[in-house]
Amino acid sequence: MGKEIKTIGVLTSGGDAPGMNAAIRAVVREALGKKLKVKGIKRGYAGLLAEEIIDMEARDVSDTIQRGGTILQTARCEDFTREDGQKRGASICKKHNIDGIIVIGGDGSFRGAQKLASFGINTVGIPGTIDLDINCSEYTIGFDTAVNTAMQAIDKVRDTSTSHERCSIIEVMGRGAGYIALWTGIANGAEDILLPEKYDYDEQKLVNHIIENRKRGKKHYIIINAEGIGHSVSMAKRIEAATGMETRATILGHMQRGGSPTCKDRVYASIMGAYAVNLLCQGKSNRVVAYRNGDFVDFDINEALSMEKAIPEYQLEVAKNLSN
Repeated sequence: MGKEIKTIGVLTSGGDAPGMNAAIRAVVREALGKKLKVKGIKRGYAGLLAEEIIDMEARDVSDTIQRGGTILQTARCEDFTREDGQKRGASICKKHNIDGIIVIGGDGSFRGAQKLASFGINTVGIPGTIDLDINCSEYTIGFDTAVNTAMQAIDKVRDTSTSHERCSIIEVMGRGAGYIALWTGIANGAEDILLPEKYDYDEQKLVNHIIENRKRGKKHYIIINAEGIGHSVSMAKRIEAATGMETRATILGHMQRGGSPTCKDRVYASIMGAYAVNLLCQGKSNRVVAYRNGDFVDFDINEALSMEKAIPEYQLEVAKNLSN
């Protein structure tokens, strides 16, 4: 068991995700309800090292649950990947009487939290990333909003693709994780879905598939391409040259990060924020909040970071079967 917690710090790190504000709000109000002090740390670990630390009260999180992005801002911090930066971060926490810190972010953010824990600061991580790539959790804050934003955008591209009888390659976010691509591919009825975990870079298969579908009378074609594969514009030029079918690339980009969070992202983020506060109050440290098998649970950060997450084979099979 760790030390008694009197002051909790909270920061958001890495890429922003819709629902982060709901988590911050829950942390602040749950902690204040337990008579704890709350300090907001701006701009993630970069802000911690710069001592951009503010006191937070209930009114500071009023009217924030519906807002996208993060009111605490976020940044990447190269200094915090080194031991001297990590030690300095722990010293700054102690200087500001922060006994426990809640980190909302992805794998890289959790590695920072892991280091703070090793230097005596109780830490709890909350999975906040649109990529759904936190291995220990079936849900990450922001994914539901991002995938719905992408789905709606792809519906609009499909309308014009159908009107012009063209092939559309639509690139969605996700870095090396193909979950947004897989979900939108199924939801939007894409003919092909390119996932970084599965793609063999054989474009001839795509060309053959397009030609076969045109012979069957299909007038348009949708390819969902994950960001981790990329090169959608050059791919479109090659496919048009090989098939004779007008082909356009659309890169949805950072619009998927923005916007008001869905109900699911607001509710789940709120529960995770409150859960994280309660873990710290129980004296726990080096934990990650997760959602698994229909319940909110927590894992040791070391265990969480060592887990592997794969694309569900059955979901991929369904996507292929339904595209025919």
